[in-house]
This record gives sequence, structure tokens and C-alpha cells, in this order.
Amino acid sequence: MTTKPKAAMASLVRPLVEPHCGDLDVTWFTSTEEAMAIAPHVEIGWFDMYDKDKMGEIIATATNLKWLNSIYAGVEHFPLEQLKSQGTILTNGAGLNSAPIAEFAIMMMLAAAKRSDIINDNQRQHNWLELPPGTTEIDGSKALIIGFGGIGQQIAKKLSGFDVEITAVRRTATGEPNVIGLDEWRDRLGEFDWVFVSAPATSDTKHMFGADEFAAMKSSAWLVNIARGSLVDQDALITALNDKTIGGAALDVADPEPLPSDHQLWDAPNCIITMHLSGQAQTLMFQRAAARFVKNLERYRNGEEMIAVADFDRGY
Repeated sequence: MTTKPKAAMASLVRPLVEPHCGDLDVTWFTSTEEAMAIAPHVEIGWFDMYDKDKMGEIIATATNLKWLNSIYAGVEHFPLEQLKSQGTILTNGAGLNSAPIAEFAIMMMLAAAKRSDIINDNQRQHNWLELPPGTTEIDGSKALIIGFGGIGQQIAKKLSGFDVEITAVRRTATGEPNVIGLDEWRDRLGEFDWVFVSAPATSDTKHMFGADEFAAMKSSAWLVNIARGSLVDQDALITALNDKTIGGAALDVADPEPLPSDHQLWDAPNCIITMHLSGQAQTLMFQRAAARFVKNLERYRNGEEMIAVADFDRGY
């Protein structure tokens, strides 16, 4: 009798995937302790947790993993070198939440344009404003999207309805209209009213936005960071906001997270912080993730190419 491959997954996804796991010996863990205990013994693992440090510790003990699945698109919190040396396949959540995250990015842009944050503050204080605090018109403005993967493409798709002129940045220019390479965007920063950051977090992208980049932007331009806080030098950003070097910043992400309650960024002028809620701002996240897992499980069984395999060398 053939021994069933061992797998470990959170009990949260059990109702969605168990009907497709008949040929697996699955442990459906309900705690980090249970996950830690089973991790060294499994071939297939899905260990997603909100505590990414603990998740990384658990995965580091999973020395027999052949396939690690994750709902997270960013893989910087995984022990990538170990997984690579083990020959583990890592499938991530790239593209799963692109549309709802892009919706969040557009919400942030609209909030910045019309300053809905100031309107909401006045509502809570029972103040009737005579003039709008934000008068920026989006139609006819120019947006730069740095990182043109699933999220960046969805941002562009949604911006098209606002008649915004879009320029996208890819790792390598492809010859497509309005798509430029990594060596071009800094020289053109002064052209744009909106700069969206949706690139992956890697050693190459750490602090890709600093004092020089803010100085090159329009004084009225807003930075919208929907990627990771590590891509922006926050000290330089705070200086740029205080000195009015740029128009403002709408940040879904920060470094560190959660942002300490006494951090200067909370009170920086023209700064909107949405607390990394974009990735949770949807109703069908787990259904999409489970459906992809089931498809990948079939491909894994058949030795076929799997969906959303992370590149260990690139870090995404």
C-alpha cells in the first residue's frame, strides 16, 4: 500500500480544499504550536499566518518540504535560501488579490485628490465646510506606476476610467506603449501627478524612494505606496512632507508594521495611512486562494508546471 504524502494546512481552509485532498495525509492545524510540531514531517505545507516572524520560524523547520504554498504575494519573510537549497517549490499569491488591492489604491488616490480625510475629520467635529479641502481633478492628470505586475496592471485598468495618462515601469522595457524600464523612471519623475509604488520588496528595491526621488517629483505630486514600507526611506519621506517637497503621501504600508503609536509619520502633514488593510479588503480572498491551491495540487501530482511559482533569485 502506497503511503499518502503528508501535508499541513490551517483549519481555516479545510472546508474549501479537503474534498480534493483524498490522496493526502493532512494535518489541519489550529495553532502555531501544532504547525511547528508537524512542519518537519510534511511534503506539502501551507503555513500562512499573520505573525510572519513565527511563520518563518515554522517554515525553517520544514526541512522535508517539496511544495510550500502561500496566499502572500510578497515572499521576503520566507527563508528563501533554505527553500532553494532544499529544492522546495514555492507558489505564492501573486495576482490573487490584485483587483481589490488596486481598488484600495484608487480609493487612496481619490482621498488624496479630494482630501476626504479632512472632510471626515470636520464631520466628526460637526463643522460645516464652506470650501472643499481638496480640489485636485484626476481627469487629464499623469500617473506613474512603478511595478507593473498583477496589481500594477489592475491599477492601470481602473485608472483608465478616469482618463488618466499612464506610464508603467517594468523590470525591462518591453516596447509596449507607455512602458519604460528601471533605468528611465527617475529621470521622468517630474512629469507625474501621481506615483504609485507596486513593486516587490527585494534587496534591489529597498529604499528605492529617498530624498533624491522626492526632490525630483512635482511639488504637488502624491506618492501612493501599495507595496511594502521598505521601498520608501521613511525619514526622507517625513522630511519631504514637512518641507512640502511633494504634495503628499497615501500609504497602505509602513516600516515597521504596525507603525508605533508615537511614530512621526502619523502626524506628518498631507499623509494618509490605511494600515496595510488593502490585502484584507475583499470578501473572496480565501475562495480564490483555495481554488488556486486545488489547481496547483493537480499539477503537482502530475509533475506539471505550477501557477505563480516564486523566483528565489529575484525574490518574488
